[in-house]
Amino acid sequence: MKQFKEQLGINIISTEINNKSLPLFLCEEIADNVRSFHSSIKGYEVTPLISLGNLAKKLGIKGIYVKDESYRFGLNSFKSLGGLYSIFKIVCEKLNLDSKKTTFNDLQNLEIKEKLKDMVFITATDGNHGKGAAWAANKLGCKSIVLMPKGTVEVRAQAIRDVGAYEVTITDLNYDDAVRKASSLADKNGWYLVQDTAWEGYEDIPNFITQGYTTMANEACDQLQEYNVEKPTHLFLQAGVGSMAGGVLGYYANKYKGNPPITTIVEPKTVACIYKSALADDGKSHAVTGDLQTIMAGLNCGEPNTATYPILRDYATYYAACPDFVTARGMRIMAAPLGNDEKIISGESGAVGLGLLSLIMERKELGEIKEDMKLNSDSVVLIFSTEGNTDPIGYDEIIYDGRNPSLFLK
Repeated sequence: MKQFKEQLGINIISTEINNKSLPLFLCEEIADNVRSFHSSIKGYEVTPLISLGNLAKKLGIKGIYVKDESYRFGLNSFKSLGGLYSIFKIVCEKLNLDSKKTTFNDLQNLEIKEKLKDMVFITATDGNHGKGAAWAANKLGCKSIVLMPKGTVEVRAQAIRDVGAYEVTITDLNYDDAVRKASSLADKNGWYLVQDTAWEGYEDIPNFITQGYTTMANEACDQLQEYNVEKPTHLFLQAGVGSMAGGVLGYYANKYKGNPPITTIVEPKTVACIYKSALADDGKSHAVTGDLQTIMAGLNCGEPNTATYPILRDYATYYAACPDFVTARGMRIMAAPLGNDEKIISGESGAVGLGLLSLIMERKELGEIKEDMKLNSDSVVLIFSTEGNTDPIGYDEIIYDGRNPSLFLK
């Protein structure tokens, strides 16, 4: 392991890839089946993969491609991919249906909905996952109960109510404690816990959710071909518990036979549980505890997903813990495109990867990291903007209001 000197408040370490075993639950065959399921749903469309050619030229990179998940099912986030697929798998198991032969539309008939009407799904969420799960449950005529951590802005809670959640509560708990409460309520009431993180004894449903996220990685591969890109050289993947990052990286590890693009896992500095785990260098996942604060609400998670951490440990090369100004920078870059580059509305949890990339390429203090990462004129970088302006007021304050000096590079 190599630990770089802290620069600009950013901490980065690097490790060697250990590709002894592939995460086969994220193999291409399964990912193809998952995408086929998603494509059977009314309203499914492939989300845009946007080439930021002028930005790439400015930064001295061959190409930058951003997958814009704000268009996913009209929900302003990628999270519905996991919620939909996991609830679908749970329902198929309850009804003894073959999930490979069943479509989401098959579950829409009145006879099946009658069998499902008493099912209750519960989850804890910072916003996007709960919205996707509630939307999916509502589509099947089921109830959903959503717990949210303290500090959640009301607009995110209301967005979940608006897609059909039965009950949404902003708790006085942090995210990880809200997860524990949701698990306890599920056990007590016989409800179905649909949580996007795993722990010992609770792996199947989180893995279904992670498999759901492979659809956007699968789509991106096809879209890169349209740009005549055979394989990206670099990935910047943001992480909360690490389910999305693990799903995407696991898919690419399988697709490229254990040799995925050079991958950097990016987290908020105050909640960098993946970074902390990699830094410990003992092969185990480690939690960050306390009253955790970051504007990256969707990444404000202190405990890694134990099912996906091994993927991030074995197949990522770099781990970065970033102050909030890094994601604010990424948001502003995408909101103010260069030349004829397309504008991307990216929320606080979707932009930290691009923010970090821009700093590495432009700031001499990060020159050693740039060289170590082999970021140069031959590099093709793939980034996933996982949400749009899920907090519109907060988004506007970051993009248009410069009164918070902590969100700017000093």
